Amino acid sequence: MAANDQDIQKILASFNLADEEYLALDETEFRARFRERIHHTLEIQVYANAYRGGKPLGDKQADTVKRLVALWEKRGLSRELPEYGYAQKLLGFAGARAAGEPVDLSPFAPRPLGDTEREAFFTIVKERRSVREFTSRRVPDALIDRILEAGLWAAHSCNLQSIRYLVVREEVSPGLFRGSDVPGGPVHLVILQDERVYRANPLNPVRNRLLDAGAAAQNIALAAHAIGLEGVWLTFNDEIAGRLRKHYRIDGHISLVTYVDVGYGDQTPCPIPRLPVDEAVLGRDR
Repeated sequence: MAANDQDIQKILASFNLADEEYLALDETEFRARFRERIHHTLEIQVYANAYRGGKPLGDKQADTVKRLVALWEKRGLSRELPEYGYAQKLLGFAGARAAGEPVDLSPFAPRPLGDTEREAFFTIVKERRSVREFTSRRVPDALIDRILEAGLWAAHSCNLQSIRYLVVREEVSPGLFRGSDVPGGPVHLVILQDERVYRANPLNPVRNRLLDAGAAAQNIALAAHAIGLEGVWLTFNDEIAGRLRKHYRIDGHISLVTYVDVGYGDQTPCPIPRLPVDEAVLGRDR
């Protein structure tokens, strides 16, 4: 067997684990593999088939997901967890398409936005500022949770869902961010990643991990502005990261990537001009 063929077989083996190997995984990696396999073996195929119509979906297309659902049950994981419910929904769609029946996906279509809502989005994008001074007004947990939820809804490669958080209140845990090159905010939203989930797809490029974290951070920064807070997206040095890891006893498989300071802003920076679109576009098909 050629070396390249050996590499391909090794990669395939890392995806296609035996039942005993799936059962031996820690729960985090098992659930990540569950999500990734659903995405790549059924979700994409079901939606493509449903929209293109034509011949029914293959009878065996859902076999991988059915097997993983059986392993989920064998592990005794809750049926209330979100990926289990999503798997059942996709299996229903796949069953319909395998029988040649149509699948109505219209209930899941995004609600059309009105002119005012569309303009509000671009207002949020353009009026968000990097604010570095904050009042002492306490930010309610409910607002923080809403911001963090927005981060979890960011696009994420292969549906691996690596994003985790620390919510650090300066008034409760002062000094953890000393040494930062900007004044600290009242609330530090630290974006972490559980590296175990990336074992689910060895073909996932390493650069995707930073993109996953960056997408979450952007959603967080925009959501903070949308609900009346301000913030600044920052990067910590190794000393800050070390203090955080020690203080919160962060396990080694968790990466500390970046953070966003949020609070009630106490300054109004002048917007920094951006390049015009025609200067930024280096090539365009017409």
